[in-house]
Amino acid sequence: MRTRRLVGLVCGLCALPLALLTGCQNAPGPVASGSPAGAATPTPTTGYGAQFLGVGECSSFGTTSFTEVPCAGERAAARVVARYDGTATDGPLCPPTTDFVLHISAQSPSAGEESEEGDARIPPGYACMRNLEPPHPGDPGGGGGPRTIPGDCVYGSGSARVRETSCDGSGGHKPQYEVTEAVPARGQCPASTALYVQLGGRNPVGCARRV
Repeated sequence: MRTRRLVGLVCGLCALPLALLTGCQNAPGPVASGSPAGAATPTPTTGYGAQFLGVGECSSFGTTSFTEVPCAGERAAARVVARYDGTATDGPLCPPTTDFVLHISAQSPSAGEESEEGDARIPPGYACMRNLEPPHPGDPGGGGGPRTIPGDCVYGSGSARVRETSCDGSGGHKPQYEVTEAVPARGQCPASTALYVQLGGRNPVGCARRV
């Protein structure tokens, strides 16, 4: 079993900042997605597979740390649904219903690991995580997750910006718009569209209606 000591960032993504448009008639274009709402520095971690937090592996998590743990163990809280090297800003998007993202900093392995495994270093990367049990903030209307997807709702947060919130109002803010579909260009949104939201991916424009 390979042991690794890593540091990284746990990003909480319950509130995704977005720019707010007043209406589709006067809107200059799709709105811009924002950055993660918060982060914490975790404690050292232990790896169980050939890759730290590889696809299908699980982690425990809290407000200040995460640790790779066996998925069958009682400490397992979330599973890796996708894993990429590099940074989330420049790399592939996480799957649509990802609940949160773990950002992993680069780290050099110990001398014993290097001689046994042949790895010169552990590259920076990020793991797209899905909670093993509800709640799932990344689900449509869930009020969080690293991506805004059809079925999600947003509310105006001032300074010409909006944030994602639960469509059922349980997030503490009443939803004002719901993203009904994702399309390649805003001209393909339905006539009822009141807000354009930048989603990224192959269909980067979200068509949102008032609720």
